Amino acid sequence: MQQRVSASGRPSGTDGSDFSYRMVVESRYQKVARTKSILRSFFLVQAITFLLGLFLLLFRSASNDLALPVLEIATMASGLISLMIGELGRKRSRVNLLRLFMVTSSIVVSFFVYCATQKYSGFMVAKRTSYWEIVLELPEVVLGVVGLVFHLFIISYTFHLISNMSIPKRAS
Repeated sequence: MQQRVSASGRPSGTDGSDFSYRMVVESRYQKVARTKSILRSFFLVQAITFLLGLFLLLFRSASNDLALPVLEIATMASGLISLMIGELGRKRSRVNLLRLFMVTSSIVVSFFVYCATQKYSGFMVAKRTSYWEIVLELPEVVLGVVGLVFHLFIISYTFHLISNMSIPKRAS
């Protein structure tokens, strides 16, 4: 495409007088892009939390010759699947997938916190004979708390993303 050359050698319309006709990106699209990038980092931290929890469960059960905690392993695996659904919804801007992610991840984190509090309640800690038993199992509780905090951030940012992605309703 060739540009027209005016008398001064400058193409017409580039002197800055056409600023009112230029297109501007609507602010909600900028918010969506910013929220998507924040959610990506939160999803990464949550996935690392689930993988570390899974590794700690497997390591502890293998080192103590205990049976595998099936409910906790299923919870961690469900959390990773839920994060994949959320990442797919985030990438493709699918509101239904993001809503499904919010529901499934809330259930998963609830089970995760339930398992941590069930195992490490004050009554169960009082039954432990060794100080080192408590110290070695403490990282799972810390991961549960970190997972819960990041989950709250993820849910709030996902809700914010869904509200900005939805088409604004016009007054009739």
